[in-house]
Amino acid sequence: MKISSAPPVAAPEDRAAIRTEDLTVVLGAAPVLRGVDLTVADGEAVALMGGNGSGKSTLLKALLGIVPVASGEARLFGADVTGARRHVPWSRVGYVPQRVGVGAGVPATALEVVASGLTGHRRLRPGAGARRVCLDALEQVGLADRARESVAIFSGGQQQRVLIARALVRQPRLLLLDEPLSGVDQVSKEAIARILAQLQAGGTTLLVVLHELGELAPLLDRAVVLRHGRIVHDGSPPLPAPGHDAPDHEHLHPHGDAPAAVPAAPDLHGKPQ
Repeated sequence: MKISSAPPVAAPEDRAAIRTEDLTVVLGAAPVLRGVDLTVADGEAVALMGGNGSGKSTLLKALLGIVPVASGEARLFGADVTGARRHVPWSRVGYVPQRVGVGAGVPATALEVVASGLTGHRRLRPGAGARRVCLDALEQVGLADRARESVAIFSGGQQQRVLIARALVRQPRLLLLDEPLSGVDQVSKEAIARILAQLQAGGTTLLVVLHELGELAPLLDRAVVLRHGRIVHDGSPPLPAPGHDAPDHEHLHPHGDAPAAVPAAPDLHGKPQ
């Protein structure tokens, strides 16, 4: 009697938006990330924190294939983004880099900057449809009425909102943001917090590089703290450093290199309380 073999069992779909295993990045001769294991569930809002040079921005760039990975692997929605045949699923991923001179020397309008986010998009060609999508993205960040103005005359906070709109134009399920609150005024911080809260409520996964939780604290599910390229805390958002909320606090934080035991509840820079 011929015995038929059972059909192969399909591997379960990776439901994590982000998953890294032993991720290591070396730039020049210096290791910047060292064996990072991180999982971010679909729909989760996570802060990525740590002192200057801890590897926060490098981790985002490694996830997007912008910097090479020395070893380990990373996946976005199950797609390998670090291997020889890496594929970043840009149709589901948005990226907001650090704001550095948006529109400086280039008379680009807000609409044109947002439209640049559609470059390479297969489903939307230049025309009325693409323009409508770009205006909708600007509407999400409260700048649709200034679509035809040059971003060179915008405030830092308004420029940041334009960059967020550029990332939103593809309607991503995952949004990576590198210090979106850095160098912007209080009104813009509150506006950006509202935008991200609305996205999170709609199911968008957020991974946000921050020096301080600030206005984003209420929407964060957890925080990951890096020190010297290693995760030293992954859990509840850390407490502010002592005196951080004092009215005369100048937001100047030392980032010492002295080794310390992994804390149960570190401060905002991965330092033990």
